Amino acid sequence: MNNKPVRVRRAVVAVLAIVGLLLVVGAVATELFGLDLTPGFGVLQTLAFLMGITALTIAAYLLMAAARPPDAPRSLQADIGVRLSLTGLVFSYVTGFADLIRIGTHVQPEFERPFIGPLQLGGLVVGLLLLLSGILLYYTSRGKRLSSSMEFILNGKK
Repeated sequence: MNNKPVRVRRAVVAVLAIVGLLLVVGAVATELFGLDLTPGFGVLQTLAFLMGITALTIAAYLLMAAARPPDAPRSLQADIGVRLSLTGLVFSYVTGFADLIRIGTHVQPEFERPFIGPLQLGGLVVGLLLLLSGILLYYTSRGKRLSSSMEFILNGKK
């Protein structure tokens, strides 16, 4: 049996997870390194943070997809989970870059550069919560099991 695809998948997941973690930690800890150029969370920090979250999301889905048998039927719950997490990711990008697309609150001339304010931070958190909800839905969907682990909601089973 050829294990090369399995090794390649594991390597890709590991690289994506490491790069994602480095980008997220680097974006959040920029002030500790003395590299903050703007007041608050700047545009480059936002880009690095969101790219890191994107890499971590892809790594999570690749890891969960590898745990499923290749002939397992796709469930509606898994499809909803993927779409919900991607919606959360898009929502995070839009709120993170709201000033750049001129829908944010820091676009007036008195601000030197666009940065994330409290409203945008709240939107970013909502987007990340949607993303995590989608990952949870995908994870709990039917994989090797005959039914979803959340079927108790519909049928009242324990």
